[in-house]
Amino acid sequence: MTLTLTKGGNTSIPVGPLRIAVSSAADHREFDVIALILGADDKVRTDSDMVFFNQPTHPAGAVALDGTTVDVDLARVEPAVDKIVIAVWADDRPLSGVHGLRIEAGAEAAFEPDPSLTEKVLVLGEVYRRESGWRFRAVGQGWDGGLAALLSTYGVTVEDRPDRPQPAVESDVPRVRTTVGEEKLPDEVRERLNLRKQQVLVSLVKRGAGGLTARVLLVLDASGSMSRLYLDGVVARAVERIAAVAAQLDDDGVMQAWSFADEARSLPSLSIGELPQWLAVNTPFQAMLDHAKIIGYGNEEPAVIRDVLTFVDEHPTADPTLVVFFSDGGVYRNKEIEELLRSAATLPVFWQFVGLGEQDYGVLQQFDTLTGRAVDNTGFFAVDDLDEVSDADLYDRLLDEFPQWVAEATRLGIVGSPLSGRLPG
Repeated sequence: MTLTLTKGGNTSIPVGPLRIAVSSAADHREFDVIALILGADDKVRTDSDMVFFNQPTHPAGAVALDGTTVDVDLARVEPAVDKIVIAVWADDRPLSGVHGLRIEAGAEAAFEPDPSLTEKVLVLGEVYRRESGWRFRAVGQGWDGGLAALLSTYGVTVEDRPDRPQPAVESDVPRVRTTVGEEKLPDEVRERLNLRKQQVLVSLVKRGAGGLTARVLLVLDASGSMSRLYLDGVVARAVERIAAVAAQLDDDGVMQAWSFADEARSLPSLSIGELPQWLAVNTPFQAMLDHAKIIGYGNEEPAVIRDVLTFVDEHPTADPTLVVFFSDGGVYRNKEIEELLRSAATLPVFWQFVGLGEQDYGVLQQFDTLTGRAVDNTGFFAVDDLDEVSDADLYDRLLDEFPQWVAEATRLGIVGSPLSGRLPG
C-alpha cells in the first residue's frame, strides 16, 4: 500500500530499482523535471550531476530521465552520492498553474504539494542515504527565482544559463533517439523499448560513445539444439532486447536479420514499428521447424557469415555495422570461420557473438587472441540463462568492445571507406 506523506515526512525505500513518477491532473505535459545528484555537502560535484531533458542519463548510469519519470537504481548509485533531488519547473510561470501536482516513489510513497504555491521551481522530493539503506522524503520547497535559484543552491554554475538549460551544441549531447515507426507499437511494448534505449545510451555514455550511430544486423542460430530456446520464448525475448540497440544506434527503424543451420536464410527485415508481429512470425518454435525444412538442423556458421558479408558489400553505408550473432555452440568449422573473420577485419563490420547456454563455442571463444588482423573485429560472451541477465548487464557486455573498435577502425580508415571490391574471397 502506498504511503501518502505530508511535507517533511519520510519513509524507507528498498535498495534496488526505483521509479519516481511526477504527474499532474492535466492530460498533457505542463512542466519539466530535473534530478540533481548530490554529495554529502548537498552540492553537485560537476554539471554532469544534473539529469534533465537535454542530459537524460547520468554518466554513472544509475539515474535516467524519461519525460517526467526518473528511474534510479539505488544498488548502483555511486558511494560518493548521498542524495538525489527531484524538482519541477514550468519555464518562467508559477507552478500554481499546474493542478494536481504529485510525486510517487515507486509503490512505497506519494506526496502532493500545496496547490496554492506560487514559486516557479519546486523540489518535490528527495531520495537520501540513511545508514546502509535509502529513504524518500517529501520536500515541497520552492524558489521564486526560478531554475537558476535552484541550481545555485545546489552548486551548479548558472552564469549565462537560461531557465531551460541548452547545450552549446545540441548535437553533442547524447540522447535517446526517436525511432521510425515506434509510435505504432502497443503502449507497453513502446515503454519497454524506450526504457531499454535509455539503458543502451547509458552503456554507450560510460564508454564515451553516447553519440555513436551504427547499422545493426541480427543473426539467429536455428540449429536443432536451439529447439528449447525457441520453444521457451528465449529467442523472442532476446530479439526484443536487441531491437532496442538497433533503435538507439540507428533511427531508421529497420534491422536486417538472418537465421542459419545447415544453410543460411535471410529473414524479413525487422521494422521496429512491427516488432510484435515480426516476433510472432519468426521466433516461435513452429517457425524454427518451418525453417528446418529449408535450412536443416546442423551448424554452418560460415554460410551465414558469407551472406552477411555479401549484404554489407552490396549495401554500403557511412556508419559502421554491428552484427549481433546468437549461437548455442556446437561450433566445429573453426578454421573456416577464423579465416573468414580474419579476412573481414578490413571491413567496417564488428561481430559480437553471444553464446547461449554451456556449449562448445569453438573458435568464438578465441577471437580476442587471434593474430594477423588489421584490427580486433570480434567480441564474445556467453550466458547460461539470458533471462537472468539484466538489461544493464546485457548492454554493458554487448557494447563493451564495439565503441573501442569503431575508434580504432576509424583511425585506420576502415570505417568511412568504400566497401566495393573488398569482400573477402
